[in-house]
Amino acid sequence: MATALETRETLPVTIDDVRGAAERIMGAVVRTPTLRSQTLSQLTGAEVWVKFENHQFTAAYKERGALNTLLQMPVERRAQGVIAASAGNHAQGLAYHGSRLGIPVTIVMPRPTPTVKVTQTEGHGATVILHGETFDAANAHASELEVERGLTFVPPFDHPHIIAGQGTVALEMMADAPDLDTLIIPIGGGGLFSGMGTAARGLNPAISLIGVQAELYPSMYARVKQVDLPCEGDTLAEGIAVKQPGALTSRFVEQLADDIVLVGERHLEKAVALLLQIEKTVVEGAGAAGLAALLAYPDRFAGRKIGIVLCGGNIDTRLLANVLLRDLARSGRLARLRVRLQDRPGALFHVARIFDEQQVNIIEIYHQRVFTTLPAKGLITDIECETRDRAHLGRLMAALGAAGYEVSQVELA
Repeated sequence: MATALETRETLPVTIDDVRGAAERIMGAVVRTPTLRSQTLSQLTGAEVWVKFENHQFTAAYKERGALNTLLQMPVERRAQGVIAASAGNHAQGLAYHGSRLGIPVTIVMPRPTPTVKVTQTEGHGATVILHGETFDAANAHASELEVERGLTFVPPFDHPHIIAGQGTVALEMMADAPDLDTLIIPIGGGGLFSGMGTAARGLNPAISLIGVQAELYPSMYARVKQVDLPCEGDTLAEGIAVKQPGALTSRFVEQLADDIVLVGERHLEKAVALLLQIEKTVVEGAGAAGLAALLAYPDRFAGRKIGIVLCGGNIDTRLLANVLLRDLARSGRLARLRVRLQDRPGALFHVARIFDEQQVNIIEIYHQRVFTTLPAKGLITDIECETRDRAHLGRLMAALGAAGYEVSQVELA
């Protein structure tokens, strides 16, 4: 691994570029707070500082790089307009600041893009073109339109101006919490890590820089570690679900990262739920990746002064509801119990009486008489219920067993 001095000499973005970006975008993006979380610190065993980039107007840090890029375009190129391929936060950040500056913005999105993302991007003043079934198809079409219409292509991460803009996140963090000794930074294409890493090392050459990726999309991890890993699946962290990291950003990550860790879906879900419950803030899966790493590797980060970035808050409300309900289930506060009964009058009443005695709230009841291996006079009843905690659930199951009922819990994957 290169030294900090070698990194500053060989990489095309320096801390001075990041400082220049900070001056350029000042007042046009939110200077989001960096706050110490007492509860998360107690929970993880580290001193945890949280940067709330989900408080940006478009709820994501992507505004920074997009605006820094737009402001450095020649006037004649601005008049022609810009184009990008994106189905997420880059689209909204570019659309918002392009509209604010009077720069026409065209965004190409894959046809399956959720309607809410299309309408949000259009609401920020962009022209949205739906093309192809995948991001690669949309990106290829955007490149064609760039040439046909004389537009300027604004990439989501693999450009020095984008990288410098994203690096302003670290300048603000370290101004608010100068004693941080470790930053945990989500990696998708690598723009955020490249910019923050450049700024942080420029301020403190000894700071530890840890990247984090979803286990299902370990693209940068695989490149840096020189291993072959699949990148596919439905991840909660769709904002960092990038199959092909940038060529430029890969150089930054290879030279700046002390390590890259992978986090599974369960830790991502837990992190989203904890941030809502503890910090009263909504984040998307990618925005929770830093906390997910703390939860997944507590021994590694114990006792350190850690900075994490809530890099985005654009999560579908129905998906958020599912995440919260699944977290309740995993904590024992919401459960589905499968009880074997005899199909006769009063059977359900006697079971419900035990729930009442244990002060457990019944939410739903499902009977299954046909699709079961039980005898014809038997039935399976699934009862969804609400308890105070896992110990309370254990007492309920013990009481049902003591009354002679065969009971099991339907577990989440």
